[in-house]
Formats: sequence, structure tokens, C-alpha cells
Amino acid sequence: MNANLPRLVSIALAAGLALLGFTQAAHSQARFRPDAAQDLRPIYANSQDIAEGKRLAETGCVRCHGTNGVSLAAGVPNLAGQRAAYLYEQLKAYREGKRAQSPMGGAVKFLSDDALVKVSAYFASLEPAKPAPVPKGAGARGDAGKAGRAAAEACSGCHGDNGVSAMAGTPSLAGLDPKYFAAAIHEYKTGQRKNDTMQPLAAPLGDGEVQNLAMHYALLKPAKSPNPAKGDANAGKAAAASCAGCHGDNGVSGNPNTPSLAGQDAEYLADAMKAYKDGARAEETMKGIAGALDERAMRDLAAYYAAQTPQPPNVRKPLTTAEWVERCDRCHGTNGNSIEPSVPALAAQRADWLEAVLLAYRTGARKSVAMNAMAAGLSDADIKDLAAHYSRQTARSITYVIVPAK
Repeated sequence: MNANLPRLVSIALAAGLALLGFTQAAHSQARFRPDAAQDLRPIYANSQDIAEGKRLAETGCVRCHGTNGVSLAAGVPNLAGQRAAYLYEQLKAYREGKRAQSPMGGAVKFLSDDALVKVSAYFASLEPAKPAPVPKGAGARGDAGKAGRAAAEACSGCHGDNGVSAMAGTPSLAGLDPKYFAAAIHEYKTGQRKNDTMQPLAAPLGDGEVQNLAMHYALLKPAKSPNPAKGDANAGKAAAASCAGCHGDNGVSGNPNTPSLAGQDAEYLADAMKAYKDGARAEETMKGIAGALDERAMRDLAAYYAAQTPQPPNVRKPLTTAEWVERCDRCHGTNGNSIEPSVPALAAQRADWLEAVLLAYRTGARKSVAMNAMAAGLSDADIKDLAAHYSRQTARSITYVIVPAK
């Protein structure tokens, strides 16, 4: 860093974090770019600037963001205690049309840079919002694979401890894509698939339990069924050519909604084809294909696929809420209390606002190289859990002290 530039250190003012905040501040120098002096102007604001910022805020901002900067309106963020340089940057982006939100663009369209500096400094000076209450029974989402493993103990009697069934006529579940697995359970629950054993087992499962089970089995290593096939695999190979368009070459599907057949139990595959032919499974494409097959052709086709080598689906083990929080805290500070002047604090922010922002980053509606990349890996459940987590954290005020250049 250029020795002639001023340095910024941050000090946490809230009780209970003073020592920790000061320790962080003393060892964490804010990133300062030579071209960033204008963006950091709100940090230099004095009491008169803040008083003028209050008068400006009272003319328009408080209708949506609250008289004390704590919003009572759904989808409108809290501004109290937010980092001043961050607020200034965002207000400029709205004014310049870089952020697509017409109410904000209109609100700041005719404000000067000086006015935006003072408004930003005013809201940053306010007492932060209180953390959102934690609902009874609420908790962070844990390891989906671990939770699914516990739930799968009830399934192992038929589907095998490792998800590879040794019971003829029962499908192996190891290596099934989670989307297909979840869809199949839904069909058992709704009666679209008829099975006297599976329907009562699937009925009480909630969406979260199904997703956990799906992830558990998706992460297990698939293997060929150990059960002997009754058909002729060589004869089935020719018939399988018409199936490759959906189920992939050699029975390895590239579509998460279409099951891989490679290595699956042959008797189960033959029974499934009969069910499509008879109408016990309602799927028009498969009914038409299976309707043209006799029992021998079904056995041969099943034998062919059972002999193929299965491959794992292209899925990654999802991060727990705690693991996502650890990643977010790297930039946004411990428990969402940023010590960087241009990085927003997340602690005690409205959950609905955080959800909307994360969704906007995930879809690309809101632009940031870092945040677009981070949000791309978030599921809807991840976004909801992260928003809830940060809304329940205690917000800490930060003061930035300008250290003169040497």
C-alpha cells in the first residue's frame, strides 16, 4: 500500500464485542484503493453532516425504511447501522440506473453526491435493528447426507445397506439422481405408482426427509445388481438402441429426471416395463414403448441393462448452513458484522430482503462477480436458511478511524 495514503481501522462499539472488535480492527486494515477516496467520503462525515443527512432522510427515506432506519415493510431493508460507504455506493448505483429498482431510482434521481454522502452517514450512525426472534424448534440445516443415512436405515432391509439390493425385484437406489428419486417418492405418495409396500412408507415423509434420503443414495457408489438375470443380454442389446435417447448410452442417463438403468436389478426392470404396458404406471412415452414388447423381449432388455456398469450422478454433497455461513463470514464479518467499509453488514437484516437479494444474485438480476459465483451454488433451501440465520444475529455498530498518512 502507498505509504502516502491514509489507512482505515475499524472499532466495534457495541457492548460485548468491544474487545473482539478492537482486536480485529488493530489487525485488519480495510482495503483502500487509490481511486476509492470518493467512495469513502461518508466515513469522514461529522456531526453536522449527519444532522443534515437526517433532515434529508426524513423528507423521503423514512416512509419505507422507518423513522429509525429499521424497516417495518416487507421486502424493504433495514438501513440503521449499515456501513456508510456501502450505502453511498448503492445509492449512487440507483441514481445512475445501474440497479433496476424504479422506486429507489426515482427517490435519489435528483440528489447530489454530497446529499448521498450525508444520508448514508446518517443511517450508518443509527442504532442497528434488533435480531429477529428464533422460532421455537428452529435450527440450522445439518448435513443432508448424514440425515439421509439415518433415515435410510429403515430402507436397508429391502434396498441393501449400501443401496444395492440383493432382493430380486427390488431396485437398487445407490447412484440414483436425487431429482428422479424425489419424483419417484412423490408418485408413491400420490398413488401414481402402485405398490402396497412403498405407498405407506412414503406417505409420512416430508419434503426435507425425501431430499435427505435422495442425497444419501445419490452419494453412494453404484454397483451392478448381484441378482442373476433371466433374459439374454445379447438379444437385449439391439432392443436397447431405441432407449438410448432417454436413458443414455449403456443405460447411463444424462437427464436428472430420467433414471439410469445400468446395473439395475433385472427383475425390477422387467416388472417396471410390465407396469408401464399394463397402465399400472402412468407415463405415456413408456407405455407406448413397453406396449410393443412381449415378456421375453422385456427379460432380454432387462438382462442387458443389468449387465452394464453404472456411473454416479453428477451431484455434489450440499453444504450445511454452518458451512455456508463460514464462507459468507469471510467477507461479511463474523456473524455478518462486516468491518470493511464497502462490504454490507448482514446481521439483523430482514430475512425477506436477504432472500430476495440472494435470489437476484443467483439469477444474475443483481450483478457482482463474487456474489454471482457464490449464489450460483445456493439452493432455495440454502437461501432461506442463510437469510434466517443472519436475521437472527446481533448487529454491531462500527466506527472507522482515519489514521493519518506518514
